[in-house]
Amino acid sequence: MEFSVKHGAARKLKTACLVVGVYAGKTLGEWAADLDRGARGALARVVNRGDVSGKPGECLLLPDVAGIDAERVLLVGIGKREGLTPEEYVKLLGKAAEALKAAHVKNAVSTLQSLVVKGRDAAWVVEQHVLVFGASAYRYTEFKSKAEGGQGLARLTFLADEAAVPSQRSAVALARAKLNGIEFMKGLANRPANRCTPTYLAEQAVALAEQHDKLTCTVLEEADMEELGMGALLSVARGSRQPAKLIVLEYRGAARSVKPIVLVGKGVTFDSGGISLKPGPGMDEMKFDMCGAASVLGVMAALAEIGPKQNVIGVVPATENLPDGNASKPSDVVTSMSGQTIEILNTDAEGRLILCDALTYSARFEPAVVIDIATLTGACVVALGEHASGLFSNDDALADALLAAGQKTGDRAWRMPVWEDYQKQLDSPVADMANVGGRNGGAITAACFLARYTRNYRWAHLDIAGTAWGSGKNKYASGRPMPLLLEYILSQA
Repeated sequence: MEFSVKHGAARKLKTACLVVGVYAGKTLGEWAADLDRGARGALARVVNRGDVSGKPGECLLLPDVAGIDAERVLLVGIGKREGLTPEEYVKLLGKAAEALKAAHVKNAVSTLQSLVVKGRDAAWVVEQHVLVFGASAYRYTEFKSKAEGGQGLARLTFLADEAAVPSQRSAVALARAKLNGIEFMKGLANRPANRCTPTYLAEQAVALAEQHDKLTCTVLEEADMEELGMGALLSVARGSRQPAKLIVLEYRGAARSVKPIVLVGKGVTFDSGGISLKPGPGMDEMKFDMCGAASVLGVMAALAEIGPKQNVIGVVPATENLPDGNASKPSDVVTSMSGQTIEILNTDAEGRLILCDALTYSARFEPAVVIDIATLTGACVVALGEHASGLFSNDDALADALLAAGQKTGDRAWRMPVWEDYQKQLDSPVADMANVGGRNGGAITAACFLARYTRNYRWAHLDIAGTAWGSGKNKYASGRPMPLLLEYILSQA
């Protein structure tokens, strides 16, 4: 989808649809009023008779309005003059995008990026417009033999006052880079598991590094992991014919003396549960068990385009988790890279096994912080549903910064404890720890397991099991938690 910014008289714009606002109380917004002068009061008459009241998100499409050059006008309720809440603004953008989609509009001009949103600056308002409309237009059609429903909105132009054009163009450029990264992430996550293997993820990371001078990529093979003592990660890969990969993608935007932010993304490209086999219904969605990995690669792609003065390293342990005669079994004991031993009680608790070795490996980068991102537990879905990601951390300042980034972007997280009280649930009679801690507090004990490998640096864990994708007819990656991660990284640059 293309985005641009221009200025001019609204009534003279040639476009398939012009999007303007109506305030609560049946009052035309500034751009709508300008348009109405060319339409000889036609818009005011529609509003005055109550066809649209100005309630945020209310939409009315008017075709063939006399006196203006646009083919259609979309009137959108924009609430009170003093401004919208961030939630109201994002919601009304979604309603407007859906209205344009329903009308099969190919190009449009919008004025909604000029609205006042309480507690947010003008750049945020523009960025949300780009991200919401980009998400609405996104389609995953790689394996469709025929296009469905025709092409949607392909070009969106923002109409701005002349003085605001430069700043809005800058905001659009930044938002477009973020959207490119999100769409890259979605493309990986939505890909079928037979087409998105650990090897494919590694190839995509290598290709990214070849495209951008500030990115370098290293891929560790199973022999390299064996030499490093990554027995936990390799235990998960034993049931698969696809070789595991440890992908390290580095973005260098600052001096080497600047300690990096390290992102660790769970990359289980298909999770059957292994010997502890999952139920059949819904197992197809386990291709999304690599959304953590996809989000890390998407963040790196966006950073390479944005170019912040920051160092960021993405570490992606990638494997499948399948049953096989050579697969790990409940009761097996494996030794992690840290030297700690783990009794495997449930082979479906595999994410923490690959993450613990990747977290140990991450210490070599002398990180400022390490953030792991994982579709880790169904227990987190039970606790928080699909609205908030679970946030666990051993550092209050890091947790607060991530929560603030999520609040600003609408990609919210909720902090949960990693208290020592829960650690006893991981006790094992035959090893240093078990890989599960029982039914109670399952998301917390999973985080406590990871905490045993992160005691020497500032660390946070995002459990995105409930937020990374939708189910049923909406069986697509959401793009979360990329907005949160990018906001946090850019705020630290």
